[in-house]
Amino acid sequence: MKYKPSFLALLGGVTLPLSAAGDYTNFIVINLDDVGYGDFSCNGAYGYQTPHIDRLAAQGMRFTHFLAAQPISGASRAGLLTGCYPNRIGFSGAPGPNSEYGIHPDEMTLGELLKQKNYRTAAFGKWHLGDAHAFLPLQNGFDEYYGLPYSNDMWPFHPQQGESFRFPDLPTIENNDVVGYNTDQSRFTTDYTLRALKFIRENRSRPFFIYLAHSMPHVPLAVSDKFKGKSEQGLFGDVMMEIDWSVGELWNTLQELGLEENTLLILTSDNGPWANYGNHAGSAAGLREAKATTFDGGNRVPCIMYWKGKISPGTTCNRLASHIDLFPTIAGLSGAPLPNHKIDGVSLAPLLDGNTEANPRKSFVYYYHKNDLEAVTDGPFKLEFPHRYVTYGAYAPGNDGQPGKLENVDMRMAELYDLRRDPGERYNVMSQYPEAAARLMEIADQTREELGDDLVRRKGHARRPAGKAINPDAP
Repeated sequence: MKYKPSFLALLGGVTLPLSAAGDYTNFIVINLDDVGYGDFSCNGAYGYQTPHIDRLAAQGMRFTHFLAAQPISGASRAGLLTGCYPNRIGFSGAPGPNSEYGIHPDEMTLGELLKQKNYRTAAFGKWHLGDAHAFLPLQNGFDEYYGLPYSNDMWPFHPQQGESFRFPDLPTIENNDVVGYNTDQSRFTTDYTLRALKFIRENRSRPFFIYLAHSMPHVPLAVSDKFKGKSEQGLFGDVMMEIDWSVGELWNTLQELGLEENTLLILTSDNGPWANYGNHAGSAAGLREAKATTFDGGNRVPCIMYWKGKISPGTTCNRLASHIDLFPTIAGLSGAPLPNHKIDGVSLAPLLDGNTEANPRKSFVYYYHKNDLEAVTDGPFKLEFPHRYVTYGAYAPGNDGQPGKLENVDMRMAELYDLRRDPGERYNVMSQYPEAAARLMEIADQTREELGDDLVRRKGHARRPAGKAINPDAP
C-alpha cells in the first residue's frame, strides 16, 4: 500500500517523519564502480553533465563525508552488503577468478536481511564477493542476478595481460548459469538498467530491493552507441552520461508507477577513482590520493539519498557516515531483525529524518590490505598511522586505457589532519591538537583489541572467517 500523506503535510508541504512510512518501503541501492567524489556535475565534474543525478541531489540528501568500507572493490562491497568492516568478516582485497574465499554462509547480506520481511530481491551488475557457486547472489539472499562475478578488467584483454596478470575468459552470469564469455561491455550499463526496470514493474505491488552495481566507470570503459562521443570529456564522460541516464530511467519509472513515496533510492560508489588511468579515470575533487589508499581520495565517495515526502529536498549532510551504515538503516526502515552476530554499521535514519543534532557515527577506522589499521577519524580530525601506500603523484598518469606507473611510499610517522580546514590531508597538525590525537589513538587501541592490527602485530579477538570455496573453480 502506498503511503498517503496527511492533511497537514499536504497543506504545509512539509516532509513526514520516516516512521510515517506506509506498510513497507522499497529500497534501491545503486553502487557505481570507481566514481570519485568529483565525478558528478553537482560536485564539479568538467566536460559532461549529470542532470538526473544533480536533480536527485537537489531533491534529496547529499552526504559530503561518506566513506567506503574500504578503498577497494571486493572488500568495499562486502562491507556495504553486510554492515561490517570487511576485515571483521575475513574479507580483503578484490578476489579474482577462481577465488578460494568469498562471503561466509553465516554472514547476512542485505538480500537475506530483507528476505526476512518477504521482499523480492535482485542484484544486477558487479558482485565481487567470490565467484564460486556458494558465494554468488542466489545463494546469499537474492532472487535474481545478472552480471559479472568480479571486475570487468579481469579478462584476457587486460593491458598488462601476460606481464602482471593471466586472466581467463570473463563470464557473464545469469542467476547461477554462465550465459557468455567476454561479453561486449558496451551493453552492460543499459542491460543492467533494463533488467532493474523490468524487476520494478513486475514487483510494483509488493516490497522489493534492487542492488544495482554498475560495472562502469571501472576500466576498461565501454558505452552504448546512444552516448558514444556525446561528451567533451571523451569516453569517460560518455560513460558517466550513460550512468546518469540509468539513474533517470529508474527515477522516471518510480514516478510513473507511483512508487516514489515508499522507495528509498541510494546512489554511491564503491571507492575513489583509479587515478593512474588518466583520461579513463575520474576525479577525487582535490582529496588526497585515490583508490587503493586510505587517504580520503580512496575512501570518501559521493552518496545521495532520495525519498519523496520523507527526506527534505536540497539537504546537505556533513556528518560522518559509511557504506556499512546502510545495512542497519535499511533494517530499521523495513522492520527486519538484525543478525545475532555483531555488525559495525549504525542507523542513519535520524539524519534522513532531518535531525540536525543527530550524529550516529562517532568514528570510522580505515583498514586496508588483510588487516592493517592505517587511519582513524572522528569526522573533524583524522589520524593516519605509519604504513606503506601507493602514491599516484610520482609519475604522469596513463592514457586511453593504459595505466600509468605507481610508486610505493612509506609514511614513517603518524600524522594528524584537521579535515575541517584541510580535506586534502596536506598539513600535519599533531602538535597543535594533541588532545584530538590522543582521543583518536584511544579509539584505535580499542579497535585493535577487538579486530587486531597487522601493522602493530595485534591479533584481535572478534574477527570471523571468510567463506572458503569447496571447489574454487568459477561456475
